[in-house]
Amino acid sequence: MKWVSEKDRGIYDAMNKGIKMATGDVVGILNSDDYFTSDDVIERMVPAFDDSSIDASYGDIHFIRDGNPEKCIRYYSSKRFRPSWLRFGFMPAHPSFYCRRGIFDKAGFYKTDYAIGSDYEMMVRLFLVHHIKAKYLPMDFVTMRTGGASTRNVRSRLQLIKDDVRGCRENGIYTNSLFVCTKFLYKIFEFKFC
Repeated sequence: MKWVSEKDRGIYDAMNKGIKMATGDVVGILNSDDYFTSDDVIERMVPAFDDSSIDASYGDIHFIRDGNPEKCIRYYSSKRFRPSWLRFGFMPAHPSFYCRRGIFDKAGFYKTDYAIGSDYEMMVRLFLVHHIKAKYLPMDFVTMRTGGASTRNVRSRLQLIKDDVRGCRENGIYTNSLFVCTKFLYKIFEFKFC
């Protein structure tokens, strides 16, 4: 295990440093305030990569409020995700996304000039430009607390819409703010599944 604590240029720069330091064949990101929903998440995820044609895997996550970890307030399922949905702002749950290390060498790393949408831009680039083959795993990977960078307030949500539109356009995918906003309507239904 290696621990590094140093200045960086934001969360995506830190993620890039982590990916570059990784020595394993498969890489995933677990943010500092998140945790695995069960002790066997990695053990259950790894067999997906026994198939050499699979580049990545992803699953579900759920959200809790700080101070009440037993109560799920939103369940984000990636089951219905299709790459074509990216232009509408949908992506697989990023904290559940695991990818072969070599894919980052080919596709590039997280762009550090995005305020909060570089993970989305990465999904657009991987799925729609590099056409990775990914497998959905029907399991809850990660428990997240609410209040992250992209959901902090109205300003952060507006920034996310702007970043999502930019992420598509920079990768040659047509979208607009209205298309991207459809994901917020869909999210309403996620609160019923907890």
